[in-house]
Amino acid sequence: MREKICVVGLGYVGFPLAKLFAKKYEVTGFDTDSEKIKRLKAGNPPFFCTSDSEDIKRCNFYIIAVPTPVDQRHFPDLTPLLEASKTVGKSLKKNDFVIYESTVYPGVTEDECVPVLEKESGFKLNLDFFVGYSPERINPGDKINTTETIVKITSGSSPFAAQKVDTLYNSVLKNGTYKAPSIRVAEAAKIVENCQRDVNIAFMNEISKIFNAAGIDTQEVIKAASTKWNFLKFSPGLVGGHCISVDPYYLIEQAKVYGVLPRVMTAARQLNDGMGSYVAEKVINLMNKKGILIKGANILILGFSFKENCPDIRNTKVIDIYHTFSEYGTFIDIVDPIAEKNTAIKILDEIPNEKKYDAIILAVPHENFLKINIAPLRKKLCVVADIKGVWEKTEVDFRL
Repeated sequence: MREKICVVGLGYVGFPLAKLFAKKYEVTGFDTDSEKIKRLKAGNPPFFCTSDSEDIKRCNFYIIAVPTPVDQRHFPDLTPLLEASKTVGKSLKKNDFVIYESTVYPGVTEDECVPVLEKESGFKLNLDFFVGYSPERINPGDKINTTETIVKITSGSSPFAAQKVDTLYNSVLKNGTYKAPSIRVAEAAKIVENCQRDVNIAFMNEISKIFNAAGIDTQEVIKAASTKWNFLKFSPGLVGGHCISVDPYYLIEQAKVYGVLPRVMTAARQLNDGMGSYVAEKVINLMNKKGILIKGANILILGFSFKENCPDIRNTKVIDIYHTFSEYGTFIDIVDPIAEKNTAIKILDEIPNEKKYDAIILAVPHENFLKINIAPLRKKLCVVADIKGVWEKTEVDFRL
């Protein structure tokens, strides 16, 4: 069987994945967003792009890489995943493969997605078609750990399926794969990766709060503690984005189904979700101590994306800093030359000329912010905050 691959969902995961497979296979990229397809086609990608589901019926390997968000209650929203499964199910032929890359809690692929595939196709799993799961490990902005160089976990609905999926990914990856014993293990491994990081960052955020209250520089503490060979060097900060700030809720909700109260993960999520407002309130407190009138103050926030050197603004926690200051009647400039601008909040590419500020917050340490001269930007009385601790501590009033 000659592999003809369809990648469903051409976002930050699907697009580079389609490009990678296109080096060796015939690839069709599918996305329901017709405007996105137009933009992608304009860039002449090395694979065929379409928003017409009829175009994907000639494929025999379908890789689904759509978002798995949460709703306003932080409850898992499987709608994009199930809709993608419906689309693929209608195109399935005998002996086709469907591989999921979206991050989910254990059991979603087999308990939620497979029934949709069977209903839409009229086929039976492992008799007429096969399923695999190979979780994405994309790190936006990372030039080293790319789609091609990372080790990928693979799994399948049967030993035969597992081997086919593993062979497919091994054929395009430089550092190979790890074949998990089951789809559920692969699903669990992916979600644990993100939950573990969330919990570790939450711990650092908590000790940062403690040390700030005690007048101790957290960054200096981390430097000292890092001299021990087995110290885990995590840093405090804002936890946003599409993975770490979302995925733990999938496992938290599943745990409740089994009667387990996930106290550590729940507490970590609450703590990390509150760091944006904590930073803003800390800066406001320092402004009060300096006698700076909050109402009508000029505030400069440097950075809006969810992490440094990355344009992605999904679930950015900088928005919480913005909203907290907005409640006090301040005038806020957000400057981020690389962030996506598809937001109702105005984001500037450059710092306004000859404007001075009552508070300056380095929220996202993009490379072009690290050596910025803040002296001309400051009013005589001004609070400077550095969330990631990258500026010289002598230049700032507060840093996590």
